[in-house]
Parts: sequence; structure tokens; C-alpha cells
Amino acid sequence: MSHLFWLDQERLNRIKHMFPKPRRVARADDQKVLSGIIHVIRNGLHWRDAPSDDGPHKTLYNRWARWSQMGVFARILTELAAQGYATGTLMIDATHLKTHRTASSMGLKKGGPGRLIGSTKGGMNFKLHAVSDALGRLIQLFLTAGNVSDYIGARALLPSLPTANWMLADRGYDVDWFREGLKERCIPSRRNRKDIIPHGTKIYRSRHKIENMFGQLKVWRRVATRYDRCPKIFMSAIALAATVLFWL
Repeated sequence: MSHLFWLDQERLNRIKHMFPKPRRVARADDQKVLSGIIHVIRNGLHWRDAPSDDGPHKTLYNRWARWSQMGVFARILTELAAQGYATGTLMIDATHLKTHRTASSMGLKKGGPGRLIGSTKGGMNFKLHAVSDALGRLIQLFLTAGNVSDYIGARALLPSLPTANWMLADRGYDVDWFREGLKERCIPSRRNRKDIIPHGTKIYRSRHKIENMFGQLKVWRRVATRYDRCPKIFMSAIALAATVLFWL
């Protein structure tokens, strides 16, 4: 079927060394199963509506859930991004994503880590904090509830940022401790700042690339709308989408 996604052999060869080793019996064909998983994530389908050409939907879901809990898809993104990101300039930003009622329903388990879902004027949602390279390709991400400040995501991402000459960010990141932790930065001053700090308007124009990156991610329907209660599994959906869009 021509409308189905198919992960070609060349792209599969780049990531198959990061797959877990099968236990005892051989698992279902990796190429077919991964192609089916990507098709479901991209089109926002229920798992039971996965194309029969990609195998039983239970096989797709079980592989997806198991590898997500193991952090396989996050490791794939991390390794590919580390090998190929464009050095020199990094960009940081955050965006809100919608939460479906299937993810926000039911009470939390006592002592559980939480679902990272918050109530805002736009309803129940969460926030994706992301760092991209100079070409607007996602290299790091962090999830919080939607009502959490951008500073929280910046504080979590700052220690693990790769070496770069410039960091581009909007005025939402205009805070002294963040500026001090960067080598060179291009961050417009907040309007209520007493001492205006100049920024390079020419280099700042390229910050639209991280906005474009968010737009490409949100084309994938299971990324634009969160259906999964577990943040770790949903994070895997973002990592898989970013891997296919930017690194394969």
C-alpha cells in the first residue's frame, strides 16, 4: 500500500545496532514492526487500527511499550544527534502540546512520579522544552506540566548542553543565572528590565528554525496530541518523530 510508511534498509542499518538483543526466540521482523509503529505515531491512530501489512497490532503495541520503557527510542535520538548536530549555534525554546482526556483521566498512584500535565487557560496540556542545533534539528528535550515556567526546562537542560559558540533564545529566557551559564548568547531583554542588554539582531533572525522544528513535530498527530498517560512513553513518541524527521 503506497500510503504506508516504510523504513528502508539503509536507514534501518544506521540504528539497528542500538536495538535490544532478542531473548531466546527470534522476534518479529524489525523493519516491518518499526514501520508500523512509525505509521501509527505519525497518523495518530489507535493501535488496533494499524495496517495489517505491518503485522498484528498487538505485536506493534507490545514492541512500542516495551522499548519505550527501556528508553530505546530516546537513546537512538541521543546517539544520532551527538554524531551529526551542527556545532556553533544552539537554540532553546518551549511549546505547549494538547493532552487528550485519555491521558489526563484517572487519579494518580500514591507516590507515583506524576503525569506532567497541568491546567492552563488553554485546558489540560504540557510543555515540551527543546534544544536544537543551528539547522533546527532537535538534539535534546525535556517535558514538564503546561503551567511550569520556561526557566525550569532551561535549568534542567543547561548542564547537558553540548559545546557551542552561541545560544539563541527568546526574551522568556532573559534571566541573569541563565545568561551567566552561557558562553555567548543572543537573548532579547524583557521589556521591564531596567538595564537593557543588546543582542545581535542579525544572528537572532535564524531562531525561526526551532519554531519550524516544532511545527514539523506537530504534524505527527500522536505528538501534537498526547494520548499516553506515561510521560516516558510519550517522550519516546517525540524522540521517534525527531529521529525520522531530522536524523535518518
